[in-house]
Amino acid sequence: MNFFYLIGWSFYRCLFAGFFNRRIHNAERVPSRGPVILACNHASFFDPPLVGSSLPRPINYLGRKSLFSLPGVGWLLRQVNAVPVDRDGGGGAGLRVILDRLNEGGGIVLFPEGTRTRDGRLQPARSGIGLIVIKSDSPVVPIRVWGTHEALGYQKLWPRRYPLAVKFGPLLEFRQLRAEARTCSKARLKEIYQEVADQIMAAIGRLEPYTDKESFP
Repeated sequence: MNFFYLIGWSFYRCLFAGFFNRRIHNAERVPSRGPVILACNHASFFDPPLVGSSLPRPINYLGRKSLFSLPGVGWLLRQVNAVPVDRDGGGGAGLRVILDRLNEGGGIVLFPEGTRTRDGRLQPARSGIGLIVIKSDSPVVPIRVWGTHEALGYQKLWPRRYPLAVKFGPLLEFRQLRAEARTCSKARLKEIYQEVADQIMAAIGRLEPYTDKESFP
């Protein structure tokens, strides 16, 4: 971790642990080095720092491309491993940057749903993450977070105190679909992208919620 990443990592780790009573489950399932896609449900702006501060290794994040042109802001975003992408996370340039980070052995947080949930429930997956998975050789770790919607959900302007939890699932490899994608038709390839995305979202949905009612209502 560089200096600025370490400062942010330490700040959020203390904030989530102290103020939000954060719980981490199975973080050891994330490889300590090498490329990895961290696929998480998306309920809040808290989700990226919650996932990143739960791990001992530095992680890459997606950042809106327009923010990188702001004086000072763009520099700081780069220091904390943010990746510039279009608003919807698409575009060839954004894809290349994401794949470059993975090819360099980095980990990156992606959200299969594409946008934050409005009601706290899981949303259908979009095919974009399937394209990234197929174009790379990186394993995928499904992740589910709880409490972030209640703490700082859609249209909330200020966070409120609420217990948070993050759980890491078993690695997903997609070897068979990656092999098929090398020789299949374009029509089938699009189906594979969505199939991968759906499988990742299903794996996220299978992660059981934290149920310690004394600390997590």
